[in-house]
Amino acid sequence: MIQEIKIKNFRSFKDEVSFNFTATNDKFAEESQVVTINENTRLLRFAIVYGYNASGKSNLLEVLDFLSYFWSSKPKDLDSKTGVVPFKFDRTSADEPSCFEVVFFVQDTKYCYQLELDQQQVYLEKLSYYKTTQPTMLFERRLKDGQSDIQFNSKAEKISATAKEMINVNCLKNTSFFVARNQVNVSLPLIDAAKEWMRNHLMPVISPTTRLTSYAQKEASENKELITYIVKFLHEADFNITDISSNIISKQLPDEVIKFLTEDQDDTDEASIKEIERIRKERTIKQIQTTFEHTVENNNGTEIYQMDKQYESTGTIRTFGIEAAIYNAFKSEAILPIDELETSLHPMLLEKILFEYLKTHSRSQLIVTTHNDGLLDLLDDLIRKDSVWFTEKQKSGITELYKLTDFKGINRLSSIREAYRNKRFGATMG
Repeated sequence: MIQEIKIKNFRSFKDEVSFNFTATNDKFAEESQVVTINENTRLLRFAIVYGYNASGKSNLLEVLDFLSYFWSSKPKDLDSKTGVVPFKFDRTSADEPSCFEVVFFVQDTKYCYQLELDQQQVYLEKLSYYKTTQPTMLFERRLKDGQSDIQFNSKAEKISATAKEMINVNCLKNTSFFVARNQVNVSLPLIDAAKEWMRNHLMPVISPTTRLTSYAQKEASENKELITYIVKFLHEADFNITDISSNIISKQLPDEVIKFLTEDQDDTDEASIKEIERIRKERTIKQIQTTFEHTVENNNGTEIYQMDKQYESTGTIRTFGIEAAIYNAFKSEAILPIDELETSLHPMLLEKILFEYLKTHSRSQLIVTTHNDGLLDLLDDLIRKDSVWFTEKQKSGITELYKLTDFKGINRLSSIREAYRNKRFGATMG
């Protein structure tokens, strides 16, 4: 679980800002929405971010996507860019490093990851963990004479001189330590626990334009429990859908299509190469076909109809994808960022999605952005006050980030929603 993220000089965040999932002493929905790690740490499972268009809400989620990309992507060569995007509305920031710090828990073990880099190279990358209240360094990587120099804490992780050298050699100045570590066959239990968390517990950002249908179809074709979960959700949300089937079918391909799909594929990964060989041999492509079963009441009584996904509403298909992602998040205890969650969803359906997630018990975390201020009327009925954040962009182009509980007297307000609309918390137009 993530406890805190610090960001500096990334996209619209010029000055350092801090986003955290730390829970206050508020007891509302504590059993389901708060995870107690230890006597000093209580973490929220949900955060919701408000702000007008271009205020920086999406950039906050982009931090997670960038870090996930950086941790796992191997550059083609030393000239490849790192992928980081600094603050550009300033004469100096574009040439200064971007800085990140992530405090997270792998089960009950606390870690702190730090990163400083520009578009060409990494200046600092460091991972620490906590045996006590003070951090213990696991590795620290700095740039020396144009090359990465990695120091390990031999008291925390035993590693041979040969393995150290191999990791240093593979750690290009524009790549993450974890990419280099993946290329060396050595056991580093504490470091690898963090690496596996980074790989398996941080899901990609879902944006308003993300095409979720293929993802949801694939997941549903492999997991019957997921279908049961989604059908139950849709039925309770007043859809007349009573079943979903997602099956893999084979479709014959003409010669010209086979040639197009299989030629010039020398640089693909092993899985893709195997699929190319299968296409050449079987001359078919595998596709997932999804149909929705509708049970309706009419003059003939109860009737059942099968409908292909192309005939379903945008809201139904969006719900199908969103619920597949949320299901996987709480099953795998992952962090799921969703930008503008309300896209194509009726307000009541949006509330239903949040209600179903927030009543579950899991170490998953959901962070969403939204323009739906109606959810502010549900504070202390569905959503905790310490889950609400705001972004506001200044005339300088800099995004400010702050949370609802930073304001005094919010418990005395008759309507948080009206106070927000009246610009009590900023993060509105004009």
